[in-house]
Amino acid sequence: MKDQKIKKDEYQKALAAYGQAMKEFHKREFDKAVESLESFIEKHPAEREFVDRARMYIELCKSLQKKERVTLKTVDDYFFYAVYKLNQGDHEGALKVLEKAVEQKADEGRIQYLIADIQAGLGRVEEALEALKKAIQKDKQYRILAQNEVDFEPLWEDKRFKALTRVA
Repeated sequence: MKDQKIKKDEYQKALAAYGQAMKEFHKREFDKAVESLESFIEKHPAEREFVDRARMYIELCKSLQKKERVTLKTVDDYFFYAVYKLNQGDHEGALKVLEKAVEQKADEGRIQYLIADIQAGLGRVEEALEALKKAIQKDKQYRILAQNEVDFEPLWEDKRFKALTRVA
């Protein structure tokens, strides 16, 4: 009886560990997923069915990691890859790409405008306003675009937003 309880507890632990790795996989956090799957295999070698699946997912993660690696050189590369990430629902990933663009001196108005748009969508008002200010400083057209951008709707009544987008 006690052995059955121990086996059941071990199985539950294995199932939880495997489930966590699958969450990471579905979030496209392939490095974390590989780490979790390898840890799973090490800690639960008796769960052969799950171990086989874990090995398959490790190979899949590694393959997907290779496909995810993109060489970004130009401002357009950064901008369009950030838009791609955004369309995939990866707002944080898009922001990281845009931050790298800024680090590479690709600090154009459209980069800052997209950063502002994403930050506003995430509810980060201060960051959105700061990026919008930079975008407008680089190109005045972003004043008008921001006034009509639905992603900025939560900011439309903000005094600072109104001051930034006011057309003289």
